[in-house]
Amino acid sequence: MKTTPRLAVMMTALALTTVTLGACGSSGSDTTSSPDKTSSPDKTSSAAAPPTSKGGPTTDSPDSADSTESAGKGVARTTSEIKTGVAYADASKAQTLDLYLPISDGSKPVPVVVLIHGGAFKFGSSAMEAAHAEALVAKGIAAASVNYRLSGEATFPAGAQDVKAAVRWLRANAATYGLDTDAVGAWGESAGGWMANMLGVTGDQPTVFDDAALGNADQSSAVQAVVSWFGPTDFTTMDAQADQTKCSTPDVHNTADSPESAWLGEAVATSAKAKQTSLPTYLATATALPPWYLAHGDSDCQVTAGQSAQLKTALDAKGVAATYEILAGAKHGDPAFDQTQLAPTVEFLAKALGA
Repeated sequence: MKTTPRLAVMMTALALTTVTLGACGSSGSDTTSSPDKTSSPDKTSSAAAPPTSKGGPTTDSPDSADSTESAGKGVARTTSEIKTGVAYADASKAQTLDLYLPISDGSKPVPVVVLIHGGAFKFGSSAMEAAHAEALVAKGIAAASVNYRLSGEATFPAGAQDVKAAVRWLRANAATYGLDTDAVGAWGESAGGWMANMLGVTGDQPTVFDDAALGNADQSSAVQAVVSWFGPTDFTTMDAQADQTKCSTPDVHNTADSPESAWLGEAVATSAKAKQTSLPTYLATATALPPWYLAHGDSDCQVTAGQSAQLKTALDAKGVAATYEILAGAKHGDPAFDQTQLAPTVEFLAKALGA
């Protein structure tokens, strides 16, 4: 999960996108709202039509200026909105999200997808998921792109606890934004893929990834659909699977200097915590599981496709509806994912969440 050429291109593109989108391009730390778990965002952008993957709102407007709440229904919006730097917890400045809201007639709440950026658990921001958020909004689905504590600030399981807290916050504040609490999805890439998969397998059971102190403990962190692009699923099997590939120099994960070890705070090879990263093991005690969409490149030498295959096998054994797309010749973070998987991923989420 090192920085890839595609990630560098993505971040450059996102920098350009911020000129068009205004507020949505900044990271949560740039426009952070007051550290109250139910606070309102500091800045909102609005647009006359749903943004597309190449454009978006260009006019700033006062918070909720174009929204009217309908009791027991949705929230009517005549323009799409982007609210940046919304605090979902107050333990860290990193605990913010960017909320993308679609046009709505207010007759019913809209589904929402939690977007989780990659970056080897050590870098990245919510701005990296702007294009995916826009694609969802164009489909009438809200998106919440989440920042979480990275390994340089806090080790395992802090980042995962943050992501769960973000889902709980969304449900606690669903009425304010017109979100459907029964239609929450998760979509992540690379390290974010692990986070999305984690949400899927642990939604109906208490785990180390739950931290009530982060707020809204009375809310569920379960999701109703999961998408993981080239994400890991079990730190303890990554190196063994890499040895079975054609990669001449695959990334090594067991050593103390690996990104996974940095997040654990100790070497994967000797860490007792490493077993807790094995997401398929949580399936044994799970009773309610959502549908899955997995995509991985067969030439990925950073997080090999064996990781998604391992989860797919476990999901099949549990009788879970799971799609697994293997991209021939695709590497980690390959542009081929956006080129070939964006449309089917959005369609999968729309169907699963009833958009």
